[in-house]
Amino acid sequence: MNKLYIGNVSAEASEEDFETIFEQSKIPHSSPFLVKTGYAFVDCPDEKAAMKAIDVLSGKVELHGKVLEVEHSVPKRQRSCKMQIRNIPPHMQWEVLDGMLAQYGTVESCEQVNTDTETAVVNVRYAAKDQARLAMEKLNGSMMENYALKVSYIPDETAAAEGPSAGGRRGFNARGTPRSGSPGLGARPKMQSDIPLRILVPTQFVGAIIGKEGATIRNITKQTHSKIDIHRKENAGAAEKPITIHSTPEGCSNACTTIMEIMQKEAIDTKFTEAIPLKILAHNNFVGRLIGKEGRNLKKIEQDTGTKITISALLDLTVYNPERTITVNGTVEACAKAEGEVMKKIRESYESDMAAMNLQSNLIPGLNLNALGLFPSGAPGMGPSMSGLPPPGAHGGSGYGCSPYGGEGPFWASILSASSQPSVGHPESETVHLFIPALAVGAIIGKQGQHIKQLSHFAGASIKIAPAEEKDSIHRVVIIIGTPEAQFKAQCRIFGKLKEENFFGPKEEVKLEAHIKVPSFAAGRVIGKGGKTVNELQNLTCAEVVVPRDQTPDENDQVIVKIIGHFFACQLAQRKIQEILAQVRRQQQPKPTSGAQPPLPRRK
Repeated sequence: MNKLYIGNVSAEASEEDFETIFEQSKIPHSSPFLVKTGYAFVDCPDEKAAMKAIDVLSGKVELHGKVLEVEHSVPKRQRSCKMQIRNIPPHMQWEVLDGMLAQYGTVESCEQVNTDTETAVVNVRYAAKDQARLAMEKLNGSMMENYALKVSYIPDETAAAEGPSAGGRRGFNARGTPRSGSPGLGARPKMQSDIPLRILVPTQFVGAIIGKEGATIRNITKQTHSKIDIHRKENAGAAEKPITIHSTPEGCSNACTTIMEIMQKEAIDTKFTEAIPLKILAHNNFVGRLIGKEGRNLKKIEQDTGTKITISALLDLTVYNPERTITVNGTVEACAKAEGEVMKKIRESYESDMAAMNLQSNLIPGLNLNALGLFPSGAPGMGPSMSGLPPPGAHGGSGYGCSPYGGEGPFWASILSASSQPSVGHPESETVHLFIPALAVGAIIGKQGQHIKQLSHFAGASIKIAPAEEKDSIHRVVIIIGTPEAQFKAQCRIFGKLKEENFFGPKEEVKLEAHIKVPSFAAGRVIGKGGKTVNELQNLTCAEVVVPRDQTPDENDQVIVKIIGHFFACQLAQRKIQEILAQVRRQQQPKPTSGAQPPLPRRK
């Protein structure tokens, strides 16, 4: 991967020109330059030199009036499933990058390349050639936090010999140091699911799971291709210890089954008479969707696996421990089957949230969604445990940020950095009417109005609660006026506050109704011919979008569009509708005539 292709080369360019450029930039090369008409090739001694040439020269150096393009030279037969993405924002959260890549197909590996540049570089391998091609088309040149991504193929050695990749442990070919929260901090091999399996085991069985001199745990790790962390030193004296398993979903399940079998055998040997259930730890953000409406998802898992499943109460959560305990009772085989179904649901929820967050980052100018972490520690691995010391930036729940999930204080604090990000251009202010339970008004206003004042300051929005229309109204209207970014922050915090204050039960997602007003002449565009547009909106956003028919326009000739759904669904629907309105406004503007153009300024 050390051979370079140099494009956009002037016909006047010579080998000596390139020698001079590489010498001035202190980039070594291991062979003479091969200069053709319009392009050139050169070999570098190693990958680091090749990367330096790409970063220092491509799009930045002009030769005979043409700006050079430098990238890896990849034969057509090897342009298959592997690509390199450069110029990634240095503080971008890995889960956001993974969610973005997953939109275009199955990512088999994602590894960071060590470079001297400020921005990050990753090598990505997709499961199929068409997925890689789609990702190349969509990502190359796309903007992320004011950084234009640069994507190019890298040689796929397996493509020429055997076509699609065959056999092998998926993703175990990654190189580089383990990555943590963001690309600027090192690279994590994509050898496991983004959501590890975390279980609780009785403390008295930890020794048996580890084995003499660690032999048993090493054997489990080897057989299941997993990384297993047993957090023995945490919560001294506790009756149970957490275990974190990093692997593929299959690897996690196999390791979990083996651990349960070891505990059962140890219980027999030590005449331990109590039942040993499987206890899975899951972040509270995902538990509502695991349970399902009226508990249907959980009931189905119980019926399909022959187990009895209970989930710890929402009140058991603390500021520093946002995990719920899912207790599964049954035989080892039944519990193993239930674990697979439970974790499948949790991983689906995580992937859905990542995709939604990535869409939001592209739709709201200037909003730094990368400051949103799904977990207080900012990374899905969560280090040794989420129940230990407070994560950086935590302030005992008093940090003022927002969580679409109703997470804990440290999570809200993690978005504080987003409020300091400069916005792109000057987005227009929008007005949204958000309907909340009437009983929640006091919680939103806070003591002496402090909560709503702080929220308004944080979001940069005007936030007011309208008087009740009727004495016994069950809903009240929060009127939010501000830019798209301000709307996102304000609404996000309100959704989270309602969950935090238990206005929605542990089995419910926070779903609210939002009203936005659109010009009456644009309502038809939101609906679309035969309702096509509004149906597409609902399918895309998972929100219910209603444009009531036979509305009488108000004094400003506007009508109401109703949006009902959870936070991300609501936000995505609002942004899509605003896109339609912006398009309508552009079409309504009179086109300037040729004689009406303003005079060009004189050159001084």
